Amino acid sequence: MVKQLVFAMLLAFSGFGVRAQVVYMTENKAQAGKIIFVTDNPDEADLWVYKTEWKSDATANSGIWYLTEWRSSANLVIWVTTFKSEADWVVYYTTGKNEAGFKRR
Repeated sequence: MVKQLVFAMLLAFSGFGVRAQVVYMTENKAQAGKIIFVTDNPDEADLWVYKTEWKSDATANSGIWYLTEWRSSANLVIWVTTFKSEADWVVYYTTGKNEAGFKRR
């Protein structure tokens, strides 16, 4: 669990990230549009996310996220929880761009 939180924080500060799927990770739960739980188990995920380095790769509702450091440039603001029951989406990070997308809603 700690590994997942550290990973999420690294992503938040590295500049990656739902309309164009430009995503900002907030530390303030009240600012979040969606609360996510990150899982290592692909079978329990609602959404498989591929993180891209290029903003132009991010497309509407594709699961391809470009993470940004700037809240004002994001289409989606998320907060990462440590409790699966609290999450709007359970997210699995994939290394395959073609695997990204919603698996369950």
